[in-house]
Amino acid sequence: MDFAKAETGERPPLRSFASSLRQDLNAVTAGHTPAWSSDVIEGHVNRVKTIKRTMYGPASFELLRTRILIQP
Repeated sequence: MDFAKAETGERPPLRSFASSLRQDLNAVTAGHTPAWSSDVIEGHVNRVKTIKRTMYGPASFELLRTRILIQP
């Protein structure tokens, strides 16, 4: 990353922020690159919400529960 412009700029708050980012660059990078992903869980949530939307109104909770548990 190139912090040179920000660190030599005319705005003191920006200079301070860029300087502290450079000092903690490893921590900032590690915070934005997680070692895990929640894609599978998001897929399941999306599937359940889709089923729920198609059954809105006429179906009971038991039927909704059965459709969610039966579908792969």
